[in-house]
Amino acid sequence: MAARILLCSLLVSIVFELQAQDGAAVYTKYCASCHDAGGARVPGRDLLRQMSPERILLALESGSMVMQGSFRTAAERRALSEFLAGKPLGSERATAPSEAAFCKPADGAFKDPFRGPHWNGWGVDLANSRFQRSEMAGLNTADVPRLKLKWAFAFPDDVVAYAQPSVADGRLFVGSAGRKVYSLDPASGCIYWVFHADAPVRNAISIGETGGERYAAYFGDYHANVYAVDAASGEVLWKTRVEDLPEARLTGAPKLHEGRLYVPVSSDEELSGADPAYECCRFRGSVLALDARTGKIIWKTYTIRQPARKTRKNKVGTQLWGPSGVGVWSSPTIDVKRKVLYVGTGDSYSDPVAPNSDAILALDLDSGKIVWARQITAGDAFNLGCRVPDKTNCPAARGPDFDFGSSPILVELAGGRRALIAGQKSGVVHALDPDRRGRILWQTRVGKGGTLGGVQWGPAADLEKVYAAVSDLVSKPTPMGLEADPSVGGGLHALRLTTGEIAWSASPPGCGDRKPCSPAQSAAVTVIPGVVFSGSSDGHLRAYSSETGKIVWDFDTVRDYQTVNGAKGRGGSLDGPGAVVVGGMVYVNSGYAKTGGIPGNVLLAFSVDGQ
Repeated sequence: MAARILLCSLLVSIVFELQAQDGAAVYTKYCASCHDAGGARVPGRDLLRQMSPERILLALESGSMVMQGSFRTAAERRALSEFLAGKPLGSERATAPSEAAFCKPADGAFKDPFRGPHWNGWGVDLANSRFQRSEMAGLNTADVPRLKLKWAFAFPDDVVAYAQPSVADGRLFVGSAGRKVYSLDPASGCIYWVFHADAPVRNAISIGETGGERYAAYFGDYHANVYAVDAASGEVLWKTRVEDLPEARLTGAPKLHEGRLYVPVSSDEELSGADPAYECCRFRGSVLALDARTGKIIWKTYTIRQPARKTRKNKVGTQLWGPSGVGVWSSPTIDVKRKVLYVGTGDSYSDPVAPNSDAILALDLDSGKIVWARQITAGDAFNLGCRVPDKTNCPAARGPDFDFGSSPILVELAGGRRALIAGQKSGVVHALDPDRRGRILWQTRVGKGGTLGGVQWGPAADLEKVYAAVSDLVSKPTPMGLEADPSVGGGLHALRLTTGEIAWSASPPGCGDRKPCSPAQSAAVTVIPGVVFSGSSDGHLRAYSSETGKIVWDFDTVRDYQTVNGAKGRGGSLDGPGAVVVGGMVYVNSGYAKTGGIPGNVLLAFSVDGQ
C-alpha cells in the first residue's frame, strides 16, 4: 500500500511538473509582455503567486481576464493557472462559510431600509457628497480618536477588497472579487445570506423598494450584468445584461431614483490593447436607465455616438478600430431640480479621439438625451499598449490618461447658486456651473497627475469645503510586476467651495520602513461633521480634523486578523472605496493588490466600544 501511495504521489508530481512547464511556455508567449512589464493596473507575478490556482482559473474563465482566457484552450488555462500559483489545482480549496459564521437566529426580516441610520450606495445621497450627517454617523469629533477594531470579515482567497459596503435597516451589504455578495449583521459581522454572482462585484450596492413591501439590493458585476436581489433573503429577482462586449465592466454603483436604476458602463478593453494581436478597440461607454421592478431597459445612451469603425493596421498586421473608450467608471449624480444626471467620463482607447472623453456629461433623466457636455481635457487617447516596449497599439496621442474616475458632487453655494465639483486624474479639482451648461467656475491644482495620479476615486464635500485626496502613485516595473515608489504621492487638501481656494493641506505621513509601500491616497474620501476619513496605499486609514487638517486618529490595517467568518484574513492597501460611517460604526475594506499595492482581503469594522 505504501509503495502504491508513493507511486501515485510521484505520478502527480510528474504531471504537475509537465503542466507547469507548459504553463511557463503559455505565460512567456502570451502574458509576460504585460505582467512582467509593470503596466498600470496589471498584477505582477509576485501577486499572482499569492493566489490559488482556482482563483486564477476563475479570472481567466469568468472574471477580469475572460477575454484573454477565451483565446487559450481549456488545457492552457489550467496549466497557466498552476504555473502562476506554483501549486496544482485542488491543493488548496476555498471553503464555504461554516455554520458558526451565520447569524442566529437567522431572522431575514427587512422592513424599511431608511427608518434608522443608513449609508445607501456609493455617495450616501443623490448628490454623491460622501458627507454623512451627525444623526446618521452616530459619531462626533470626540469619539473618533477612541475608535477601536470591533470585528473583521475575510473574503476567502481574495487579494483585493474593492467593493464599498452599504448599510440599511440593520443589514450590511458588500460584494467581492470572489463573485460573492454578502448580507452581514453590521454589529457583529455574522452572515445573513450569500449570493453567487456570475463575475466579481466591485461596485457599492443600492437598496430600494421593488414593489409592494419588498426591498431589493441592486448591483452590477464584471460581466456587465445588473442584478436585483431580495434584500431580506438573497433571492434573485431579476438579472439584465447591459453590454455584450466581453470586456465591459460595471465598476460604478447603479443609482436608484424614483423607480429607475441608472447604470454606468466601463471597460477593461484599455488593458487588452497591450497585446499587438488584439484588435483595439471597439468598446464605447454608456449609461442606461432600467425599470427597478423588472430590469427592463428603458433607454441606453452611448458616450460615443457612432460604433467604432476600421481605421488602420498595426505593424504586425492587426486591424485597429476607433473611436473607442470613454467609459463611465463612477456612480451617476442626480439633479432633481434640473431632472438630469451627471457623469464623468474616461479617456479614448484608440484613434481618433472621441469628443466626449475626459468630460462631464449631463443626461436627461426621462430620455437619456445628452443635454450638455463639457470636455476638460481634449485629445486624450491611451491604452496599456503605451506602457509596453513596442507600443504597437498605442494611439498617436499616447495619453495623458486623465480620466474622471470619480462621481461629480452637486453642492449648494451662497445666494442660491450651485456647483458640480469634479476631481480629475490630472491633479486638478474643477467646479462647473450645472445651471449654465457646465461653465467653469474655478479650477485648483492639488497634485501632479498621471496615469495613476491626481484625484482617483473621489473627493467628499460638506457645507463649506471639498476634501480631495491625491494619488500621484508612481510605480516602477520589475521582473515580478510593479513596485511602488515610497517617496512619491499622497496628501489631502481642503478647498473652499465658493472659490476653490485651498484652506489647508496635509502632507502624506510617509511609508517609513514598510515595503512594498506607497503614500498615495487613491481611495475615496468620506466626511462627517468635523472629521475627514482618507485611506492610503500604505494601508493606513486616517481621520483628519476638517478645520485644520491635523490627524486625529490613525489605524494601520496591514496585519493578520482573526475573522468572524473563520477565513484567513489580512489587511493591505486602501484603494478604491472609502470609509462608510453609520450608526456609530466605521467600515472600510483593506487590500488592493493592483498597481503595486499591498494584497489584502478584509472588511474591517470600528466602534468606540471595539475589542
